[in-house]
Amino acid sequence: MKKGETTKLDILQQAAPIFNQQGYAGASIANVMAATGLQKGGIYNHFESKEQLALETFSYSVRLVRQHYAEALQDQTSAPDQLLAFMAVFQQFFHDSPIPGGCPLLNTAIESDDAFPALREQASREMKQWHSWIVRIIRGGINRSEIRSSIDAKATATLLIACLEGGLMLSKLHNDPIYLQQAIAHLQAYIASALRA
Repeated sequence: MKKGETTKLDILQQAAPIFNQQGYAGASIANVMAATGLQKGGIYNHFESKEQLALETFSYSVRLVRQHYAEALQDQTSAPDQLLAFMAVFQQFFHDSPIPGGCPLLNTAIESDDAFPALREQASREMKQWHSWIVRIIRGGINRSEIRSSIDAKATATLLIACLEGGLMLSKLHNDPIYLQQAIAHLQAYIASALRA
């Protein structure tokens, strides 16, 4: 990796927790300067604007999270076990997120509005990809007779995401993991009783 690429990656690594914890509106270039030890010109040498830095930081954060999911799923052979592994990783993120501040997708989705449409669109695309990933897992399970054929893959993926993200949001709001634990326990029971073939 060239020096410029290394510096850019270092900026993304240092900026990721700042944007994830403070949000786009709350984070400042001064925060990033303090974290990286670079002057404003050093940052803008790699990013045209705060907006570009925010977009690339979000992409970096999501890639890092996606990698954790992929590693957890690769050892699971059945679709139900893949879904359970997915939830286990999600639960782990409450205490030990790869990006301090929790789920970058949830944080960005909540914060994004019409003031920064590019970030909102990027968060929407990432959520759709996450939804599609779960749909593929469920459909694969249906094809292999691991999941009941009557299951609606898209609706089930929506339910899983809504329960996980809602539980995480409540746990973050109240600083208590019980809400996410309860959501996951409900989903585990659902997989065991209603989803498995």
